[in-house]
Amino acid sequence: MRQNGFTLLELLVVLVIMGIMLGAVSLSSMQSTKQRLQTDAQRISLLLQLAREEAIVRNRPTAFEVKDKGYQFLVLNENKWEKLEDLDTLRSRDFTYPETKLEIVSNDQQSTSNLRIVFGREPVSRPFLMTLRVAEDQVTINADGVGHFVVE
Repeated sequence: MRQNGFTLLELLVVLVIMGIMLGAVSLSSMQSTKQRLQTDAQRISLLLQLAREEAIVRNRPTAFEVKDKGYQFLVLNENKWEKLEDLDTLRSRDFTYPETKLEIVSNDQQSTSNLRIVFGREPVSRPFLMTLRVAEDQVTINADGVGHFVVE
């Protein structure tokens, strides 16, 4: 008389296959340092574009400034730089990795010691390269001066 059901060996084979599939999915979902750096750079490039547009719309200079472990946006009020508080999308943020180093190089190939980019009321600004670096991994944001920010 034959019984219906699965043998212990069949159940073990199914469990091993499921374990391998689960392991593959979990490994592919974990982002590498370079991928997270790329995500940070994409976010910064979009926020830089928004800050540039805000400077034009508000008719006041707006700045991107690097802090210890992140960045913030400032607006010029009566000759004084103040944190941009009234726009949640341009709030202060931290880098994904606190050890992220940021360098800004202008079009004359000189690295700037002041890690602040100012967007004026005019639609054209100075081109620059912004490099985000964590250990050996790096990502660059290329700004052409007319509002295009490309992550490379």
